[in-house]
Amino acid sequence: MNRIVNPFIVYGYVSPEYFCDRKEETSNLISALRNGRNVTLMSPRRMGKTGLIHNAFHHIEEEYPDAACFYMDIFSTNSLKDFVMLFGKTVLGKVDTIPQKAMSAVNTFLKSCRVMFSVDELSGMPTASLDFQPHEAEATLNEIFNYLKHSERECFIAIDEFQQIAEYEEEFEGKSEHSKIEALLRSYIQFCPNLHFIFSGSKSHMMSDIFDKPNRPFYRSTEKMHLYTIPEESYYTFASEWMNKADVAMSEEIFHQIYERFEGHTWYVQYVLNKIYEQQPEQVEASLVTNCIGNIVKSNTEDYQRLCHQLTKNQYAVLKAIAKEHRVTSINGSAFLTKYQLKGSSSVNKAVKSLIDNEYIFNHNGTYQVYDRFMELWLRQQAS
Repeated sequence: MNRIVNPFIVYGYVSPEYFCDRKEETSNLISALRNGRNVTLMSPRRMGKTGLIHNAFHHIEEEYPDAACFYMDIFSTNSLKDFVMLFGKTVLGKVDTIPQKAMSAVNTFLKSCRVMFSVDELSGMPTASLDFQPHEAEATLNEIFNYLKHSERECFIAIDEFQQIAEYEEEFEGKSEHSKIEALLRSYIQFCPNLHFIFSGSKSHMMSDIFDKPNRPFYRSTEKMHLYTIPEESYYTFASEWMNKADVAMSEEIFHQIYERFEGHTWYVQYVLNKIYEQQPEQVEASLVTNCIGNIVKSNTEDYQRLCHQLTKNQYAVLKAIAKEHRVTSINGSAFLTKYQLKGSSSVNKAVKSLIDNEYIFNHNGTYQVYDRFMELWLRQQAS
């Protein structure tokens, strides 16, 4: 492992040493999977879902050396073909430790597509790429599941941003039906007892539609798991221990200010701690925290300007109003509409729907908030 310069990891997963708390969540996730229960993992983006998955996989591989763990993020996929190609690249050739045996096994099961292998220089394992026509996607998917089923290995597969499958536009018998794709996946999954799945997503309303509606194939087929903030006391213990190792003193009061400002939202707290640690101060002062947050916001200004330029005037007005309020419960309330000189309820509702769909804002239990906490701070700085 490369030497870690800054212990407050902002992107990716390194090891349990750099992973804050989540002991109970990790244990519950592993227990559910090991006992044959697939899991639906939900939380707002940047709360730490991906880190939790990799932490659970780390412990699974450590405790059960014969297990195979796979992670795939399908956010960038737009069709069943895209999904199958990514799925194949993720798992094919990876359930056998001997490359020649792996390639032989793949060629035995994969008949509907052309599979091309290259060897990873670091691991020595084969990496597969698939070539097939869109109409062959269903057959290829079936073959990949058969390959995994007959591998005789216990496989743990995480599909991140799973709600993306609801965005696929596929044609079955001349008409578009998203649930048919869900039905395909569900039919393969339920007959593969050696495969255990985590379906992770950040769009709670779409994930709830997939797993909670009786007319959808995945209805009540998994155990629900919601990811919340790390308790402040546990987070402070983690942060102060790492700061102390670098002879940086950070009081509980200062950490509380950071934690409270971002309501414990993992990625934002972690990012600020990363910037503070970079400065290597003897004592973390409130002014340093303010400067670090200000520099983060400033460094993203061009991105925020570009994102706002993509909005209509009405959408931008609603977004900025929500940012200035921080939280809005009565989105159509006369007090909110009047205070920010917004148009009528129907116009606001239309803007809100678009802002949610494009992840500028999110709705949690009837409360609206800007998705990006740093963008919220930037919006508050903008002229009325």
